[in-house]
Amino acid sequence: QVQLVESGGGLVQAGGSLRLSCAASGRTFSMLRVGWFRQAPGKEREFVAAITWSGGSTDVANSVKGQFTISRNNVQNTVYLQMNSLKPEDTAVYYCAARGSSGWSRFPSGYDYWGQGTQVTVSS
Repeated sequence: QVQLVESGGGLVQAGGSLRLSCAASGRTFSMLRVGWFRQAPGKEREFVAAITWSGGSTDVANSVKGQFTISRNNVQNTVYLQMNSLKPEDTAVYYCAARGSSGWSRFPSGYDYWGQGTQVTVSS
């Protein structure tokens, strides 16, 4: 079992930055990939970025490429999402998720464990 806890969300003005953290505990050795998703009210849950736990390879959605950066610290058991140049359309609940099987996935169904989410609100 893997437990994921997000933190770092909040209210920020357009153009500002936030760094989200996802702290993992439990059977973290079973995590092959960790991803970030976001969901705005009335919208489908949207893939943001993912990273391999061991090698640090990344997959980033085109919608945030060049704006968001995903990274991880294996010793700290933490995955980060650095969000720069934030826009109001980035407002959403951001979720951390872990995938226990091989290969990349951009679908929520491809992930086995989920955090509680953290709210990011970007004001104009």
